[in-house]
Amino acid sequence: MASIPHPAGRVAARAGLVDRLDRTFRWWSFAPAVVLLFVLTIFPIVNLLRMAVSNVQFVDGRAVWSFAPGRNLQAMLGDPVLGAAVVNTAVFVLVAVALEMAIGIGLALLVARLDRGKGLVRTAMILPILVPPVAIGSMWKLMYNYDFGVFNQALTALGAMPVNWLGSTSVALTSVILVDVWHWVPFVFLILFAAVEGVPQDVIEAARIDGATSGQVTRRIILPLLAPAIGVALLFRGIFAFKAFDEVFLLTGGGPGTSTELVSLHLYKVFFEQNQLGYGAMLSLAIIAMIVAFLLVARRAGTALATTP
Repeated sequence: MASIPHPAGRVAARAGLVDRLDRTFRWWSFAPAVVLLFVLTIFPIVNLLRMAVSNVQFVDGRAVWSFAPGRNLQAMLGDPVLGAAVVNTAVFVLVAVALEMAIGIGLALLVARLDRGKGLVRTAMILPILVPPVAIGSMWKLMYNYDFGVFNQALTALGAMPVNWLGSTSVALTSVILVDVWHWVPFVFLILFAAVEGVPQDVIEAARIDGATSGQVTRRIILPLLAPAIGVALLFRGIFAFKAFDEVFLLTGGGPGTSTELVSLHLYKVFFEQNQLGYGAMLSLAIIAMIVAFLLVARRAGTALATTP
């Protein structure tokens, strides 16, 4: 007859199992996140690296990969549109982000001084962010229309000549930048407005008691305290500006010519219009390198500004 386990032994075994689970909980509970990270991040990056050194062609409905890193690199170096796209992207990022930061900081400081209506202004400022990029592109394209757009109607009413906002090589990129500024200034404003509201009022009051003017308080106290929030807003807006696509695609499609061709739009054309998957992957890596370089430069600049007395 089989022996029956002693109850004390069963309790000890159960306690040991619970103890092992407690000690290893952080590892096996973290495992699903690691698997998800691998599936959604690491695997696509590895696949992108593999594609960047390959020539991908579709034969009989299936993809045929062949190792050809020099071909993709040569295609990138000989791309006649890439140079203009890089220049346009640099101008777009520098001008748009600079305007958005300046306007956002100014609006945050102005609204923070209001005694009433802060909530209403903050709600109104959120609206451009909530509008889908497709709707923004369609709306501004109608406003920029040469024949019946509101801007040309205003110019005609003032006795001026209408402007081909999206069809002129000298004006098209500026028009696209204005749309991006209108869309993303509220984003910068919300970040900096929250930071301004968190500035200690006793510090400001002490400075005013010591005789500091409003301008001195803003320059010497508020702006230095806003440096971390400014750095965060600048970081996010720089990354988003490098990846701008929707509005440019809807407004101009990169034209006229290559006057508004951005690297993100050119990458889309390489992948989905020219079907150059290998070269597109190589171009993607180059764009990632550009963004990383921008972040490193911005970080150095931010550190230098923060340490400047």
